[in-house]
Amino acid sequence: MTRERFARSVVISGFARSDVGRRLNRESLDLTIDACLDAVADAGLIPGDIDGLVTWPGELTGAMTGFGNPGVNAVQDALSLNLEWYATGASEGFNVLGSFIDGCMAVATGLARHVLVYRTVTEATYQGRRRRAASVGGDRERSGSWMQWLAPYGAASAANWAALQAQRHFHVYGTTEEQLGAIAVQMRRHAALNPDAIYRDPMSLDDYLAARVISTPLRLYDCDVPADGAHAFVLSHVDYAPDAPHPVRVDAVAASRHGAGSWVFRDDLTTMAAHDTAARLWHETDLRPQNVDLVQLYDGFSIFPLLWLEALGFCEPGESGAFVEGGQRIAIDGDLPMNTAGGQLSEGRYLGWGLLHEACVQLRREAGDRQVTDANVALVAGGGGNVAQSLLLTRHS
Repeated sequence: MTRERFARSVVISGFARSDVGRRLNRESLDLTIDACLDAVADAGLIPGDIDGLVTWPGELTGAMTGFGNPGVNAVQDALSLNLEWYATGASEGFNVLGSFIDGCMAVATGLARHVLVYRTVTEATYQGRRRRAASVGGDRERSGSWMQWLAPYGAASAANWAALQAQRHFHVYGTTEEQLGAIAVQMRRHAALNPDAIYRDPMSLDDYLAARVISTPLRLYDCDVPADGAHAFVLSHVDYAPDAPHPVRVDAVAASRHGAGSWVFRDDLTTMAAHDTAARLWHETDLRPQNVDLVQLYDGFSIFPLLWLEALGFCEPGESGAFVEGGQRIAIDGDLPMNTAGGQLSEGRYLGWGLLHEACVQLRREAGDRQVTDANVALVAGGGGNVAQSLLLTRHS
C-alpha cells in the first residue's frame, strides 16, 4: 500500500447527527452520545464493535468553552468501549477535519477496524449565556506568541484576519462586495430547503448589503452562525463495505501547509493553506476537478469559499468572484453545487462537520428537495487561513 492510496482502504460505514440548532440548552455529552449511538447503528454495528475512538479538540475550558467537546475518556466510559486505538488533543492549532484523517490512518494501518470519530459544539448556548467571548482568548501579548503582533491593534478575532484576506483579494483581483454577497445569498437559498438550518428566511442581495459591517469588508452575513450539535462518523476497513447498509467511500485526503505556520505571515494573502492542501489532494487521486459533482467548502467567512474554489482548480486565481456572481453556478442545479445544506453561513457553525455530514447525505441520495442529481463524487474542504484539510468522497456502488 502506498501512502498516496491509503485512504482507499477506508469507508464511512455510518454517520449521524444529534439534535442541531440554536441554543439547545443541552449538555455536550448528551448530544455526543446521541450522535455516536446513531452513527454506530447506521453502520450496522453495536458499540462493542468499535475499537477506535478519536476527536478534536477534546475538553476545553475558559474562553473556549462551548467550542470544545467531551474527551475520549468520557465517551469511552459512556459507551463502554474496548479500544485498540484512540487519539485526541488540543495543544496547538485548529484541527477542523484532521481527526477524520487520523481515523482513516488508524483503519488503513490496521490499528483499529471500526473507528468512531465525533465532533460536538455548544457555542450558541454558551454565547447566549454570555459565558464566552467571540474573540480568541489567552495571553494575547505574550512574547513568542503570534498574537503579540495582532492584539495591540485590536485584531483579536478571526473576522479581522479573514477581512485582511478579503481586502487583499479585492485589491489584487477587483473582487466586489456583491460577489462576496452572492455566496451568503445562495447559501440562504439552500438553507431554505433544510429543516435543520438556523437561518431559513429569504435574503436578498440588498438585505445582505444593508447588514452591519463586522470587519471591513465583511458584513454580518459573511460570518457563520454559532450553533449547537454533535456529528459522528464510523470509519471502517473497506472489506466491511459489503456488510455496511449504506457505505460512502473515501477516495483521498490531504492536510498540507507550506511556509509560515501562522495565519497572517503567509507570503501571499490572496491564498491560504487551502492551496497547499488542494495540490496534495489531487496528487492522491486519479480524479480531477471536472469529476466532482458537488463541493462542501468551509465558509466560516464568505471569503473562504472563494479562495477554496481557486485553490482546488475550479477556476483560475482571481476568477472566483465572477464564478459565484449571481449564485447560479453554485446552486443545487448549477455547474458546481456548493454547500447544499446552507453551509456554516446559514445552516450553522459545526466547524466543518456539518459540511461532511451533508456530503455523505448527498452521496447516499438522502437529501430530499436539495438533492443533487447523480451525486457520485463530493469534495469536502475544512478550514481557512492557516488551517486546511480536504477530503474526496465517492458513492459506493
